[in-house]
Amino acid sequence: MSDNTTNVERTEKQSKAVKTPRIFNAKKRKTYLRMLRSIIIATLGAIVILIILQLFGINVSSMLAGVGIVSIVVGFALQDALKDIIRGIQIVSNDYYDIGDVIKFGDNTGEVISINLHTTKIKDINTQNVVSIANRNIDKVEVDFGYTYIPVPLPYELKIKDAEAVMGDIVKQISKDSLVKSCTYQGLTDIASSSLNYQILVTCDPLDRLQARRDALGLIVATLEKRGISIPYNQLDIHKK
Repeated sequence: MSDNTTNVERTEKQSKAVKTPRIFNAKKRKTYLRMLRSIIIATLGAIVILIILQLFGINVSSMLAGVGIVSIVVGFALQDALKDIIRGIQIVSNDYYDIGDVIKFGDNTGEVISINLHTTKIKDINTQNVVSIANRNIDKVEVDFGYTYIPVPLPYELKIKDAEAVMGDIVKQISKDSLVKSCTYQGLTDIASSSLNYQILVTCDPLDRLQARRDALGLIVATLEKRGISIPYNQLDIHKK
């Protein structure tokens, strides 16, 4: 198992260990209340409709008796809606995600701001647009734990021992950032054409990822400048016979 996988699994276990015992924390309570509100509104809406029909002289009992026949036709028409309702209940009962969590769906990554019987709404952290996701698409949703991998290119001329000392200094500097929960050195990850690429794993709140990454990149450049190390760039060597 790679170091990346080990570190990610360790961080996920820590995150779940914090979240799981607090069943009635603020996120979970807010999620249940929103879902309960959606169920109550749907139920009351159905009751009100039946009462209005009864007041207008429509025989509701006879109408309900014929539901069995109509339900087959309606069932096909409402398959997606029924899937959304079932998946919506599963999202809450199986703790897939809560209001306040950050999830990924396709090209969108955002904070969950609403969960009801039909849809999950997120606010995209990049565009601030509100995106609605049908609950039946839960199998395409990923929960974002706030991991950010940052490559650090160093010159071939720098010995491994010295490079790792530089990386240790970089990790210390980034760990001091208020937005960063943890910073871990991942080791040498690529032998590129013009550089040896090392890697760090930065963990932060997903909502702070963009700023945390900018802070980390600034600290990397500042540390290299302080040590007099130039950031490698693509080079072309021409050999003449």
